[in-house]
Amino acid sequence: MTARYLRYDLHFKKPSGTSRGVMTQKETWFLIVEHQGGRGIGECGLLRGLSSDDRPDYEQKLQWVCQNIELGKDALLDHLQEFPSIQFGLESAFASLYGDPYELFPSEFTAGIKGIDINGLVWMGEFADMAQQVEEKLAAGFTCVKLKIGALHFAEELSLLENIRSRYSPEQIEIRVDANGAFSSGEAPEKLQALARLGIHSIEQPIRAGQRAAMATLCKQTPLPIALDEELIGITTPEEKAALLDEIQPQNIILKPSLVGGFNGTDQWITAAEARGIRWWITSALESNIGLNAIAQYTFTKKNPLPQGLGTGALYTNNITAPLEVVDGKLFYRPGKPWEIPFL
Repeated sequence: MTARYLRYDLHFKKPSGTSRGVMTQKETWFLIVEHQGGRGIGECGLLRGLSSDDRPDYEQKLQWVCQNIELGKDALLDHLQEFPSIQFGLESAFASLYGDPYELFPSEFTAGIKGIDINGLVWMGEFADMAQQVEEKLAAGFTCVKLKIGALHFAEELSLLENIRSRYSPEQIEIRVDANGAFSSGEAPEKLQALARLGIHSIEQPIRAGQRAAMATLCKQTPLPIALDEELIGITTPEEKAALLDEIQPQNIILKPSLVGGFNGTDQWITAAEARGIRWWITSALESNIGLNAIAQYTFTKKNPLPQGLGTGALYTNNITAPLEVVDGKLFYRPGKPWEIPFL
């Protein structure tokens, strides 16, 4: 068994904004494993500035994995607790090693029979640009839209949300918002009240991660369901996951396999959340279509009826050509269409 890795820089079609700044490109890494004529590929979706494994020895750890690939998946995963994106890439590579390298979790999704309900993602920008993005998502058939907020004046963001709600009821269009920790703990309650009046479905990470007591208070008093996102990053053991959910008691959690320890880490979060009556859904974390494909196939097997956050496949000018297609707010896999991977 042999393995190698390489870096691939993804370029955004247009700058994409969050409350943490504007992104023009995104670095990612691919792990390629070969054994007895089979070849598997996995994406190590490092997200600089956010991933807990954004550290100087990241590439060194990838080298170590390749040099020790004969240890096998499970033994390697035990050494990668502090590198969740490499865990995800390794699991994906082994899942695709034999048979069709792009069909990791055979299902009605990979057969092209059923799609996955997803939300339409609206990035931060000037008011007019965000309004245009909303119209494009609605015209494309999405019934759930997610808006990044926290960069404009809050009054402008409310105006945009009011405009949507004046034309579409909560039963017609589900609106989610993601603050990426942009609110202070002092101002958050008032802002959540204003959002709740508009029939918003949920808000992701209203305040910065790491303020557990403040987040717990907010979740207890909120008029609007809160979803933890960045709060989950760096929490690695089942015991730590259970303790965080018990302390904060959120209404929802958002699971990004590249950031929370791959499929195994995501499974642990799902188990802990369901035991506590906490809703969850899965989103991609700006991976290429290789990582998105793995996440989507895994997500379909979980049979979660909520719209998932898997609509990032069209963000890049140089994404991997893949048989993934979004139609009427659903993500489909088209098995008759080709993959085109330039480095294989």
